[in-house]
Amino acid sequence: MPNRCYEIHVSGSVDDRLLVELPGLTIGPPEVRTVLYGPDLDQAALYGLLDQLQALGLDLVEVRTTDDASL
Repeated sequence: MPNRCYEIHVSGSVDDRLLVELPGLTIGPPEVRTVLYGPDLDQAALYGLLDQLQALGLDLVEVRTTDDASL
């Protein structure tokens, strides 16, 4: 059974300096927007992560769940 994870799309690119502030997340291929991948979170943890993205000045575009056994 595949694992559920989150895809978090933000405008622009996220460099390694910012990624250090987001433990547990990885970056997808660079595009006009950056796709961060993270594990399945409970709702409180997801809202905490979204607050952290905002505090880092990232512009949230989209959040969705996906089934991906590689994460």
